[in-house]
Amino acid sequence: MPGVTLLGDAAHLMCPSGEGANLAMYDGAELGNAIAAHPDDTEAALAAYEEALFPRSAATAEEASRVHKLCLDDNAPHSLVRFFTNHGQAG
Repeated sequence: MPGVTLLGDAAHLMCPSGEGANLAMYDGAELGNAIAAHPDDTEAALAAYEEALFPRSAATAEEASRVHKLCLDDNAPHSLVRFFTNHGQAG
């Protein structure tokens, strides 16, 4: 739909990981930058913003999925405890 875009949680389908507010703030700043770069062309601003939107959050979505699995997989809570006890150790 022309003139409409998404940001924050609405734009990033992922497991809850605590990063939603960070992404929303970053999205807002990036949308503002895109509008400032294209002050006379809202559609160009939205297109530029949206082009970077999903790739930018892909790593965060992957990390959220990993954390979700640590907390809720068949090995939980042992997988989560192992994560914290082995964190920073080689191997």
